[in-house]
Amino acid sequence: MLVKKIVTVGTLAICLHAEQMVLQDGTPIRLRLNRNISSADAKVGETIDFEVLDDIKVKEAIVARRGGIALATVTQAQEKRRMGRAGKLDINIDHLRLANGEKAALRAIKEGKGGSNAGKMTGAIVVTSLVFFPAAPLFLFVKGKDITIPKGKEITAYINGDITLDSAKFAMENPDAAKPAAQAAGKALTNQDVIDLKAAGFGDEVIIAKIQSAPGKFSLDTSDLLVLQKAKISDAIIAAMIQASKK
Repeated sequence: MLVKKIVTVGTLAICLHAEQMVLQDGTPIRLRLNRNISSADAKVGETIDFEVLDDIKVKEAIVARRGGIALATVTQAQEKRRMGRAGKLDINIDHLRLANGEKAALRAIKEGKGGSNAGKMTGAIVVTSLVFFPAAPLFLFVKGKDITIPKGKEITAYINGDITLDSAKFAMENPDAAKPAAQAAGKALTNQDVIDLKAAGFGDEVIIAKIQSAPGKFSLDTSDLLVLQKAKISDAIIAAMIQASKK
């Protein structure tokens, strides 16, 4: 489905044909743990961050970049106890941050639909599976041990439910797909154009693609940078503007 969308950016009128895309339920997301976590010192409610290992694409659009972040939450943590009782550690995988800033819910198992108990599970990660799936060695269950998951451990999570996305808010594999109609007219982007694009809801990836592909006439004195920061323009976008000004 194509949706024609006209966005006024400063003095420029950008015509975009926004295609409705679907990031499908069950799409696998490879993740890597960014730090060590142990039942000895983890706290319930603590946020755990994972690094996204691959670009996630829907058709030509990159909806999540390699190196992005997915988050999980510690739901149970108990250090080893007396009488040889082992520690406990449960983690719930929460969401992935998409390139346009939106969140995509995740779960720890591939099948999320149906009436089985497994189908009703969403984010819960069984720690033995996280560390040793599919076969947990016996030494994991030795009494009196804390459970430790090392930094760098890789897991696969899955998109939890179909997510409808607007292709205009994501960078394309084909750079021409992200170029504004204004480029053909040779009009240069300005600081205000960048601010207006951000206010219109475009993600950093798309704005940077426009800066890199269109002529630019940016003002980057200290006072101008303060205005950009006040408008919540990210450091990555400002860096792209500085780089474009050097050409």
